[in-house]
Amino acid sequence: MDPVSIFSRSDMHARRPALAAAGFFLLMTAYYIIRPVRDQFSGAAGSASLPRYFGCTLLVMLLLTPLFGWLVTRYSRRLLLTLSYGFFSLCLLGFIPCFGLQGGQSMATVGLVFFVWTSVFNLFVVALFWSFMADVFSSAEAAAHFPLIAFGGMGGAVLGPWLSGRLVYWLGVPPLLVISAMALSGALLILRRMDVVERNRGSGSGASMGGSIWAGVSHTFSSPFLRNITLLMLFGDAVGTLAYVMLADYAKHHLPVLDDRVAFYSHLDLAINLIGAVMQLSISRWLLVRFGAVWGLMIPAMINAVLLLGIAMTGISPFWVAGMAVVPPAVLMVATRSMMYGMTKPASDSLYTRTSREDRYKSKNFIETTVWRIGDLGISSGIKALTQAGVGMAGVALLGSLVAVAGAFTAWRAGHARDLLPVEERPQD
Repeated sequence: MDPVSIFSRSDMHARRPALAAAGFFLLMTAYYIIRPVRDQFSGAAGSASLPRYFGCTLLVMLLLTPLFGWLVTRYSRRLLLTLSYGFFSLCLLGFIPCFGLQGGQSMATVGLVFFVWTSVFNLFVVALFWSFMADVFSSAEAAAHFPLIAFGGMGGAVLGPWLSGRLVYWLGVPPLLVISAMALSGALLILRRMDVVERNRGSGSGASMGGSIWAGVSHTFSSPFLRNITLLMLFGDAVGTLAYVMLADYAKHHLPVLDDRVAFYSHLDLAINLIGAVMQLSISRWLLVRFGAVWGLMIPAMINAVLLLGIAMTGISPFWVAGMAVVPPAVLMVATRSMMYGMTKPASDSLYTRTSREDRYKSKNFIETTVWRIGDLGISSGIKALTQAGVGMAGVALLGSLVAVAGAFTAWRAGHARDLLPVEERPQD
């Protein structure tokens, strides 16, 4: 029996949010099973190696951007999903023999390749999912349903690191890759089913869209909304990368064993995603429906500014609370990422429903893959240069708080960009 045949009913259209949430649950389960495996490699290398990791990732992104643009112009939505998700599922299985290699240099090479591949996997697969969501939901539907769909993803983002943190000691890394591939394949089945339903309804277009493979790049620089959403993403990435750099050095000095690093990053992801899930249940949907997406973008940026200002004033050394050591960079990472997944992402993705279909796929993908990795490389290199010049992490945190303030201002501009369609309108593609 078709695994998704239970959804083959006349009221499928009304079930789209639940179906999308189920697909995102499996997708995020697949990613968060392997994310701790990726992050422990950066923890083993330390922050000094991050510019090299991010630089290699950026190079791959630059090569893949025109390829993705070509696929979007040539192939249908359904085939695009199949090719992308199927490719990454096969790659997961292909990595299994690599984790049996012995020797420091061999594992260092595996670590670099796996870090780059997982980063590409995350950005392309997740960006494609939300492009698809923006294609099949209207703007009003997005405000109501995207936080709930994101909550489904948060369920997978909780389950994934929970599985990794426990199974890595019993089974090792290779079985985790198999489980991840199975979850990703399940997500593909559900999304293909959603595409069939949409095409049968005659709403939206599942066909290839044609146009230039470079349209996503040119539109990003010519559209006021896309320019501001790009800046907002870079400002948020600066804060996240700063926390990531601090944590990489902490893991290098305190967690020398691979399994311990996987468990540490698994527990970190678990805390992030649990808090993000609570946010989606308690405030994000209410905020987007009642006040609009712009506040879902501005509030996290303002909270980031306060947290970074606190680190700048108190320093980054661990302190004790109720007998437990609290690491400020870990607190910053948990807060910034939980807000990003719990509020910022649903808000920004809902705004894409008010753009053209070409921008939903080509521009959005370019911004959230290539531009994001340009930011990673530039920000990590900038932090390294500042520390080598004698600027302490407290000083870097102060600069980060100013960046977060700029992000709040940019969020307001993005949400009020003149080229966004009104909420009640939707482009007919």
